[in-house]
Amino acid sequence: MGVTRWIRRAVAGAVIVALVLVGGTALRVWYVARADERPQVDAIVVLGAAQYNGTPSQVFAHRLGQAKELYDQGVAPRIVTTGGRAQGDTYSEAESGARWLIDNGVAEQDTLVVPEGADTLRSLQAASREMQDRGWATTVIVSDPWHSLRARTMAEDAGLEAWTSPTHSGPIVQTRETQAWYIGRETVALLYYHLFGADSVRS
Repeated sequence: MGVTRWIRRAVAGAVIVALVLVGGTALRVWYVARADERPQVDAIVVLGAAQYNGTPSQVFAHRLGQAKELYDQGVAPRIVTTGGRAQGDTYSEAESGARWLIDNGVAEQDTLVVPEGADTLRSLQAASREMQDRGWATTVIVSDPWHSLRARTMAEDAGLEAWTSPTHSGPIVQTRETQAWYIGRETVALLYYHLFGADSVRS
């Protein structure tokens, strides 16, 4: 009877710890999503999203618009676009993003294309290598709100000093149901990264 009681208490304790860990992580995802940090940095990094034959998707275009706003405000003198090329694509996400920025008034010499990575982790690791090769160490990361904490964590682990300025418009932030789904997804993805050091989702 004593052993059974001990096992029940151990299981209950483990469940409570798991709930606290998941709940605390979800709260941090929500909190960082609300931040809009705009210190002066070496470069703005835009995380890629879907593109269609060189035309950014709606989600990606909102990220690029946010990055251009930061650039116009003098947050950084350059913008780094990230994201690789899916099989069959003519353009990478990074190339598509740079084209959009140049078409919308960003000087071509102020863009750096890093067309590597099929997920957030590999894209940020590639961006960090390119930046550090140029002596750039600080960045503001632009992505969707709920993605911000995971992206910042990965950027810092890759050797950058990072802040976040997420977009607060677009399809990902339109409804409470959508927001709740993404907070849940990002909570799981961040815990997975902390446990295994790998990325579990595309963006």
